[in-house]
Amino acid sequence: MPQMNIIQAVNDALKLEMRRDDRVVVLGEDVGKFGGVFRATSGLYDEFGAERVIDTPLAEAGIIGAAIGMALYGLRPVPEIQFADFIYPAYDQIVNELAKFRYRSGGQYSAPMVIRTPYGGGIRGGHYHSQSPEAYFCHTPGLKVVIPADPYEAKGLLLSAIREDDPIIFMEPKRVYRASRADVPEGEYTIPLGQGRVVREGRHVTVIAYGSMLHTVLEAVEPAAAAGIELEVIDPRTLVPLDVDIILTSVKKTGRAVVVHEAPRTCGYGAEIIATIQERAMLHLEGPILRVTGFDTPFPYTLEHEYLPDAPRVLEAVKRAMEF
Repeated sequence: MPQMNIIQAVNDALKLEMRRDDRVVVLGEDVGKFGGVFRATSGLYDEFGAERVIDTPLAEAGIIGAAIGMALYGLRPVPEIQFADFIYPAYDQIVNELAKFRYRSGGQYSAPMVIRTPYGGGIRGGHYHSQSPEAYFCHTPGLKVVIPADPYEAKGLLLSAIREDDPIIFMEPKRVYRASRADVPEGEYTIPLGQGRVVREGRHVTVIAYGSMLHTVLEAVEPAAAAGIELEVIDPRTLVPLDVDIILTSVKKTGRAVVVHEAPRTCGYGAEIIATIQERAMLHLEGPILRVTGFDTPFPYTLEHEYLPDAPRVLEAVKRAMEF
């Protein structure tokens, strides 16, 4: 079984699905001859040609608008937004058009489409290349939101996403694009959307994290163990639909929970997870549910590592949860 990083896993998934289904097309800025700014679409243009791997102008609203038309007419487009920060010009197309076609047509029309975009900090990209806008899309009925954390997950989730009949925002954690490596099967396999995973079992505190923050949480496991605290680590995989059962099962066992994400704290997706736990497992809790997040500021350039949650901040929250 070959080892891949996330970029290679995404590329492999796109190739496999484009070979399997000739309705799948890729479009976006620099995705064709150049192979994408991160090289996620490298080699696709040579194999599938300009009709299925389409270089577009720098116009996000146009990219998504064109992809919506493709989806409504029977194709399965996979548009790429080069950085999640640049998705906002297409926001109207996504939330007012794409997300609502199945509803407004009474189920007669679907818009099968996967919007791939790298998100998050950690590459010294400053405030225009480091944002984490997942909460905006989780708040939009009609969209599914998927965030893989490692290469195995990226390939299996992307293959599942492309085969869905509903629109999906597929957010890739670019900080670990090449840093995360794993054994990835060469052929096809899928990971069902809406199923989280227990990454590590423990008995004292449930820690919930997705994307690159899962790796940050895992860095805190050994220091926590040295302090006598066993962490149970949960990766939701998909934020919408959320696997509520796997989170509740864990929290009912541990009695304590910490949620970690790199987006700003206020109205971040962690608040939704916390509300869900409080509504359905309050009597099992031994203390308040805590958050470790980015700050309520624009993403900084020179201080990005102070902004991003790290293992010491996670460990501090875990200890607070235990001491309550």
